[in-house]
Amino acid sequence: MVELYGKTLSRRQVSERSGMLSQFAGVRLMTLGDGVERGIRMLEFRTGSGLRFTALVDRALDIADCDFRGQAIGWHSPSGFRHPGLHEYEGEEGLAWARSFSGLLLTCGLDHILFMNEVPADSYNYPPKKTVRHSLHGRVSTIPARLTGYGETWDGDRCVLWAEGIVQQSTVFGEDLHLLRRIEADVGGNEIRLSDRVVNHGFSRTPHMYFYHINVSHPVLDEGSRYLAPIRDVVWAGHAGERYEAQKVGYRTAPAPQLGFTEQVWQHELGADANGGVPVAVVNDRLGLGLEVVTRKHQMPCAYEWQNFQAGHYALGIEPSTHHVLGNLAARERGEMIWLEYGESRSYNAVFRVLDGAGEIAAAESRIAAIARQPREDYPRPSGHFPVLGGRS
Repeated sequence: MVELYGKTLSRRQVSERSGMLSQFAGVRLMTLGDGVERGIRMLEFRTGSGLRFTALVDRALDIADCDFRGQAIGWHSPSGFRHPGLHEYEGEEGLAWARSFSGLLLTCGLDHILFMNEVPADSYNYPPKKTVRHSLHGRVSTIPARLTGYGETWDGDRCVLWAEGIVQQSTVFGEDLHLLRRIEADVGGNEIRLSDRVVNHGFSRTPHMYFYHINVSHPVLDEGSRYLAPIRDVVWAGHAGERYEAQKVGYRTAPAPQLGFTEQVWQHELGADANGGVPVAVVNDRLGLGLEVVTRKHQMPCAYEWQNFQAGHYALGIEPSTHHVLGNLAARERGEMIWLEYGESRSYNAVFRVLDGAGEIAAAESRIAAIARQPREDYPRPSGHFPVLGGRS
């Protein structure tokens, strides 16, 4: 059954109330037409509950806009949703990724994440290519997808909005990795479901790294908004040491936008529920609005928290990852790099859930606390203990 406007409706009852489902909900393909966004294909999802979001077909099917009953959830940075044809992967000494950095979800990978690294290329068996130079967070987020389908599908009295596509990160004498992505949302629902599979389509043994850069914005993010997570240990903080408390911003509670704020990044060791789910949320108690993200511990065992409270760039990042924040070279040295042979794949699942009202926020907080109670202090001392990551071959 479909929950719409305070009623529980069958498929027939929905049809009786409109000539087309698109009156209430649906998926629509459009093309952006101006400025740096010109030419980008975009899918708009409307569930009928007040949840609206867009997926950029020409930007890896990443989620751009996201709002609930007119209240923004997804981040819009000054860079806008820039067309991938304008992107220079190796520009600005590897930092040009920031010129395409905007939206609720940016996917990072497929063979590299985190900061710039130069790594051996011997697995590609091409003598002139001694190394591979990687820029910030990898290539995938600025690669257009091949859209293989989208629409609305009824299963009895349940209706699912969906889209599927393939993002191909490939070169000669290098990686040939394909990302197969499916996005779903129920008509009448407040959740987005993401299902990804990364496949080695080539015949060279290829490294694989992956994480989701999920960026929550105002008004969910505001002064007093809270970060909720089942933290068993604070592993690392990029600003640890003399500057750990210098900006007077801990990991738990957001300040108002700041002038001259320097980003802060943490790595937390998170617990999982009985089903392997890892829930993390950002909540605004004043508005009664939040976003909860649930990933799978065995798929993405690491978790970062990104604080960008600079005025004009105001965002907080939920960042589940396959690897520690130590980076590409460290993953190789520690024996924790994921290596894919021909036809091998890794799958990833995530749920983005809008928390509507104090009751849903309280329920999410209870679910998270039942797994592990996060530190009460704002500045817990990082342990420096990076757990060994298994299942890497």
